[in-house]
Amino acid sequence: MKIFHGTDNANILRSTVLTLGVFDGLHLGHQKIIQKVVSRAEAAGAVSTVITFDPHPRAVLYPENAPPLLQTLDQRLANFKVLGIKQTIVIRFNQEFANQNAEVFLRDIVHERLQAKEVFLGKGFAFGKNRGGNIELLKKISAELGFYADEVPEITVRGQRISSSKIRELLAIGKINFARRMLGRPYGVEGQIIHGDQRGRTIGFPTANLKPRNRVIPKYGVYATANLIDGKWRRSITNVGVRPTFEGDKEPSIESYIFDFDGDLYGDVLRVRFLHRIRDERKFSGIEELKNQIEKDTRRALSYFKRLGVKNSLDIV
Repeated sequence: MKIFHGTDNANILRSTVLTLGVFDGLHLGHQKIIQKVVSRAEAAGAVSTVITFDPHPRAVLYPENAPPLLQTLDQRLANFKVLGIKQTIVIRFNQEFANQNAEVFLRDIVHERLQAKEVFLGKGFAFGKNRGGNIELLKKISAELGFYADEVPEITVRGQRISSSKIRELLAIGKINFARRMLGRPYGVEGQIIHGDQRGRTIGFPTANLKPRNRVIPKYGVYATANLIDGKWRRSITNVGVRPTFEGDKEPSIESYIFDFDGDLYGDVLRVRFLHRIRDERKFSGIEELKNQIEKDTRRALSYFKRLGVKNSLDIV
């Protein structure tokens, strides 16, 4: 996949089928748009293309209300590739771009620069000055310039519209299974493994301490999880929180105890996906009570992993 930062690169591929958006989290609604772009590009002999923005537009326009992102830019780009996108253009979103006339952007970039054959927008998406770049303007310009434009219908789960903001809400209250249904996969974070205080090792549960790159982490608590190590998803149990038994930490930590694994992961980048919530984080009277609770949590996690559907899904999680 070719990745370009900005639209002035001479190597940008033309004759495209494209979409525009932030696509934070790449949930099922986003995936439907991407799948439409990929299938139509294949049929038209064109280059499937995504134009995305970094940082999030609200971080520039309304920084006090900017949402924490479900994915880093690198994670988003990697997922575009997995979904079959051949070219991604990352536009640095700033006040200058926010003030750009949407019609000028469609004419100069989408039509002239990228020679779009077809353009698809997610329902309700708009861009440009005063959000003027909506589906109505796109269809007006496309009819004039001779390319096809359409809006991709939204997807609902249990009657609720799928959105990145809804997924953030679900993760914040620990409803990771509902979030998983909206994402089409378990929610995951990644980060570098750092040295901890070694308390887990002293009580028989050595943990990998992850410094997350993602800003959104699930509600504090204990989860059955999967960690990606050497290309294989391994069963684990993970605590998210501030470890109140030890007077608490200022910054939340993510600690995974990986079953049947004793390798050295320090310095590695580790991915963890949250599969099942076991309990809330709480303060214990001391080490012995904490150890007893971890043993109970471990049994519950192992029981979860023995379920046939879970066992069969670990290779593709």
